[in-house]
Amino acid sequence: MMRAIELARSNIKNLYGGPFGAVIVKDGKIIGEGSNHVLANNDPTAHAEIVAIREACKNLNSFQLEDCEIYSSCEPCPMCLGAIYWARPAKLYYAAGREDASEADFDDSLIYKEVCLPIEGRKIPTEQIMKEESQAVFNEWKKNNLNIEY
Repeated sequence: MMRAIELARSNIKNLYGGPFGAVIVKDGKIIGEGSNHVLANNDPTAHAEIVAIREACKNLNSFQLEDCEIYSSCEPCPMCLGAIYWARPAKLYYAAGREDASEADFDDSLIYKEVCLPIEGRKIPTEQIMKEESQAVFNEWKKNNLNIEY
C-alpha cells in the first residue's frame, strides 16, 4: 500500500492527473502499477487502477488477475471497480475512502446515483437503437465454437 500512496503523492508533482496510485501484486511481487494519467493522456479512463490493471495483464499475458491483490490509494470509483471485477483479482485493498476523495474535489457520488436510476431518468440522454442488428452479432458469437469465456 505504501507504494500505491507514493505513486499518488508523486502524481501531485508531475501533474499527470489526480493524486491516485495503484499497485497489483502476485506472489509477493509487484506485477503492475499505475498513477492517474487522465491529464497526461487526455484519457478519462486512465485512472490509476486501470493503468495498473493494463500493465499487470500485459506482464502476465492474461486478461485475468487470478491470485493477485490490488492495492489502491483510494476506494476505486465505479469505473475502476467495474474493471477490477472484470479482472477477477483475489482481493482489493484501499486506503482513503470515497468521502475523502469527495472532500478533495474528486466526487463520484453522481455516478453512483446515476447507475441506480432507470435509463430514462439519467442526466445523459440515452436511447436504445438497432437492437435487432446487435442481437444478431451476439447470436453469431454464441454459435462460434472458438469463443473464449470471460
